[in-house]
Amino acid sequence: MIFSLFFLLSLFVGTIMADTECPIVTSSGDRRQDKNKLRLVQYNAEWLFIDYYSSANCPGSGCSWSNASEAQTHMSYVTKVIHDLNPDIINFCEIEGCDELNMVKSMLNDATYTPYLKKGTDSATGQNVGMLTRIDPLVSLYRTEEKYDYPIQGSQCGYTGSGSTGVSKHYITEFKLGNMNVAFIAAHLLAIPTESSRCAQREGQASVLQPVIADYISRKYEVIILGDLNDFDGEVLDVNNNKPTSQVLNILKGNFGEYAGKYELTSVAESVTQSERYSDWYDSDDNCNTQSSKDYSMIDHVLVSQGVLNKIDNVFFYHAYPESCVTYNSDHYPVVIDFIDI
Repeated sequence: MIFSLFFLLSLFVGTIMADTECPIVTSSGDRRQDKNKLRLVQYNAEWLFIDYYSSANCPGSGCSWSNASEAQTHMSYVTKVIHDLNPDIINFCEIEGCDELNMVKSMLNDATYTPYLKKGTDSATGQNVGMLTRIDPLVSLYRTEEKYDYPIQGSQCGYTGSGSTGVSKHYITEFKLGNMNVAFIAAHLLAIPTESSRCAQREGQASVLQPVIADYISRKYEVIILGDLNDFDGEVLDVNNNKPTSQVLNILKGNFGEYAGKYELTSVAESVTQSERYSDWYDSDDNCNTQSSKDYSMIDHVLVSQGVLNKIDNVFFYHAYPESCVTYNSDHYPVVIDFIDI
């Protein structure tokens, strides 16, 4: 009943203050119960919108949740997953704003979390990336507004047009984790892995982020880059051996592009059994058959530098709920990384 009143109030406020952001770090604290351990979660929560966003008509016919009641139910499902996982830092993709982060925090009834979100530039969907964290970042969340021309040199996407792109949904910040200075880069790249124009544009987006990574590495930072990258890893194959047509993962890892060989990032999924490497369900054959071999893939990734990799104790994909056309759960699964001595 209390949440219902809070939810109705948020709808009223949301008509005035939709797409709220909260990028500013105003305090420094570490609210973990065990400061020797850290659980990091990457989660595309699938249209985690409560405030009405008119450009996407969401909640409504423009997204997965056709009305406010469905959106509220979806949030309760997402919150249960977070409660079960109990992360110290969780990065969300497809979240609308800080209103939603605060609602999740309220539903968790957990004052140890602080929300941070830097609003992006995807005005069509209104989707953003943001986090709840028990460790405050060292710097306020920021973005790069650099652009990159595509197709990039050496692209094999098959796109014959041309354009310039930025990264509409991302943020950058820094943490002190143990003795390490860590750059933390969260991104949600353009969808549809093998479509030629999207492939080419996504390579451009990765090329925007690559110099950010290289700069941090040159300044002796460790790096974590995570998010829904909407592409496959040609080295760490997923459950269905999906292979990329793009160089997106290779660019971000430091294996391709202008900064190739200047740094090296590793996918945390390499330590996960291949049969468990899937983070997304897509009804590819439009028949709601979740047993189709085509329907599962790994497009959510966490890439780390060696110092961070050395602190990993365990990695898994949280597959505790079934996917279907009628579920209120997300169409993605969380990626979970447990660190020790950090």
